[in-house]
Order: sequence, then structure tokens, then C-alpha cells
Amino acid sequence: MNIMRNKFIRWIAIFTFTLPFSLAGQDGKQLFKSRCNTCHMEDKNGTGPKLMGVKAKWEAAQEGELIYKWVENSAGLIVSGESKMATQIKDYSPTVMPNQTVTKGELDAIFTYIDSYSPAIAVNPNDLKTNKKTVKIIPNYVSNLEVFYGFLVLGIILIIAILIMSASIISLIKSDFFKEKIAKGSHLLPIIILIITFGLMGSNSQVYGFNFMSYGETTEKMPWLLVEKTDLYFLLAIDLLLLGVLLYLRAIFKRFMTMILPEKEVKVPKKVLEKFNAILTDTVPIELEHQILMDHEYDGIRELDNNLPPWWTWGFIATIVFAVIYLFNYHVIGYSDLQIKAYDKEVIQANRDIKAYLYQNAMNVDETNVKLLIAPDDLAKGKEIFNTNCILCHKKTGEGDVGPNLTDKAWIYGFDIKDVFYSIKNGQPNGMPEHASKLNPVEIQQVSSYVLQLPFIQGTKPAQGDKIEK
Repeated sequence: MNIMRNKFIRWIAIFTFTLPFSLAGQDGKQLFKSRCNTCHMEDKNGTGPKLMGVKAKWEAAQEGELIYKWVENSAGLIVSGESKMATQIKDYSPTVMPNQTVTKGELDAIFTYIDSYSPAIAVNPNDLKTNKKTVKIIPNYVSNLEVFYGFLVLGIILIIAILIMSASIISLIKSDFFKEKIAKGSHLLPIIILIITFGLMGSNSQVYGFNFMSYGETTEKMPWLLVEKTDLYFLLAIDLLLLGVLLYLRAIFKRFMTMILPEKEVKVPKKVLEKFNAILTDTVPIELEHQILMDHEYDGIRELDNNLPPWWTWGFIATIVFAVIYLFNYHVIGYSDLQIKAYDKEVIQANRDIKAYLYQNAMNVDETNVKLLIAPDDLAKGKEIFNTNCILCHKKTGEGDVGPNLTDKAWIYGFDIKDVFYSIKNGQPNGMPEHASKLNPVEIQQVSSYVLQLPFIQGTKPAQGDKIEK
């Protein structure tokens, strides 16, 4: 038992040490969306070239390490002349790629996500006859943050309890009674492994799952820390691990105390155990085994004709009864739905719920019925959304930079409020990302209306698209 226990503790230490590193790769998608998705797409060219397979190309050109310098300072790498790849792609866009403040580990996480990316399967609109609108549910970050605080407090309490229990055990084993055992190392190894485990947990101070909001990215309704569901699951796993360690230390402490003050064993009456065993297994007492002894013999070994255990027999009968009920319920009578039919019903009901939710919250707005807003409150909200999501490509006053000028009379995809709403909601192939996953329909209507009332600002880029008189 001691060998198995020590192996178990070693596995806990290894798991605790490697868990944070395994979770690092899961942050690549979030990093890509927040740092790269404005100009780049995974598998399509946009304002910047597609990124799928880009690391492999640089490595094939013997410039695997230079790609990190490219991200940190693309202009400097081009001027230095030490990278052929940088020279080849510098003319892809007239706009110089801005410098990025990311670590090498974060870039590796982004590259891992991009290389494992697979595009979403296209859905036939005819299959969604009940409601063609698609709404992506945004996590409730406020509620997630409150749960995060709870898990964090619980983890701190568990760590304090573990430290107290560890101190108690160390004081106990330093007593004269345990000096001989400590010298042999028979009981010290588990404690040493647990101390090393917590040292490894504390040494990794980098946070992989949480997204801290930078200046200009948050709104008045967004918390300072965006906690995803995966972050909460990770904290829950850490709390459960800490709880397991605390219970194990408690068991060690109780075992040591038992060695000093042996507990009185409470003996269960033999008759009770025998009755329970007879009901559960239907075994024959040893003194009566001669009654069920079979004539078959091999090398002096004879066989007993025991009955099957009642628990096994009734379990087997129960599976047969369940199978018959299942067969008639799903395949003969058809009272309950099979998985595909049940899924289709749930999709239909979900679409109805979404439609009712949008109608109830006055969000039943799309590119077919959107109207231009002129109220000051709506335009102020649209300006706030524009400053949060759009100024990186279109500048603060809309004169354009990476993206086109939004204040002149030239429009690529149309000047009507419906056209602008559609472009913001679904994106466009030349690098405009979709915002349906970030903004609700009313917010898209507000920022679209704000864009259409921007005063003319002379930009540095030539006019793009067709000239439309206002």
C-alpha cells in the first residue's frame, strides 16, 4: 500500500506541474481574436495575408526564429535585410504591419491554433425555415467574475488549511517518537513530494486563460477581467485538487495520531455481517460446502456448485427489462424521439426562443428592416462602439488607414443604412471582420448610423469604391 500511495502522489505532482502548460495552447484562439483578427484571417487573405501554414513557410526558408522578430518589429526586420521572407511579403499591403507586444509563448499558442484551425461547415439557409437569424450568445462576464471570486476565495482557504495541516504534521514527525522513522524516510517522502508539488504550482505566475481589458477596449457594462467558462472549469479543477491534497494530509495526520493514541476498534456484530453477505452473494457457509461439492475433480481440486450472486442476477434481469422497454418506446411505438429527431426539435424551439427574445428586447433588427437612427443618445452610443472596435483600421474620425475612408462619398459595398449594417454584421471579403459575435443588432444599428453622419475628413488613402452622392 505504501508503494502504491507514493506512486499516486508522484502522479499528482507530475499532473500539477504539467497542467498549466497544457492549458497554454487553448489560449491561442483568444489571442488571435484579440491581436490578429482585425487584419488577418486564418485561411483567407484579407487586409493582411492568411496565416494558416505561415510558420511552416518561414521554417522552410530557414528563418523560423525571424518570424518572431517580424511580429515584434516588421519595419525594422525589413530595413535590416536579414530576412528574405520579410522582403517578399513587404509589398502585400501598402500599410506597414504595426509592432505587436506579445511573448514568444503567446505567438506559439497563436500558431498552434492557426495550424489546427478548420473552417466552419456551411449551413444551407433552406434548412432553417423557421428563422434565418443567427445569434451568438455572449458569455455573462459579470456573473462569471463573481463565480471566479468565489473559487478564488475557496482556493485561498484550502491553501491556508493545507499549510496549517502540513505544519501540524511536520511538528508531529519532529517529535522524539518519530525520529527513527524520519531517519528511514518511510513517512517523509509523501510530504516532500507534496511540498515540491506546491512549489511548482506557485512558480508558474503567468495567466493563460484570463483576458484583462486594455484601455479603450472596455465599456461601462464590461468588467475589468473577462472570465470565460474554461477559466472557471480550470479554477474548479485546481480547487478540487487542493481539496484532495488537504484530505490526503488529513489522512496522514490521523494515521500518525493513531500510532500515538490507537483508536478503539468498533466491532460490528458478526451476525449482521453474515446476514448481509448471505443476502448479497447467496454463498453457502463453509461447514455446509460439502452439500454443493461437485463430482468433477482435477489434480485433487474439486468444484463448488455455487449460485450466481443475487445482485448480478437481478442486474441482468433489469437490463433485459430495460432493453424491452427501450425497444418499444423508441422503435416500436415511437413514443419518445430518437437523438436526431430530438435535436431537430430542440433547434426549432431554440430558434423560436431567440426570435421571442429579440422581439421582447426590441432587437429584432437585421439588414432587411434596419432604419437610420438620428437620436443623440443612439449616436453617442454608436460613437462609443466605434471608438472601441473600429478606430484601429478606420482612425478615430473615420478618415481611414488600414480600412477605407468612411467620410467621403466613395463606398465599396454601398452607402445605404442596410448595406452598412450588413457589412458590419457579417464582414466583407477584403479584410472587414464580422461583428455579429461582438455586438447585438441594436448596437450594430447605432454604430452604422454613427458612421453615416461622420463629417468629411481628407484621408491619406485614395478614394475606394464607387462615388455616391449623398
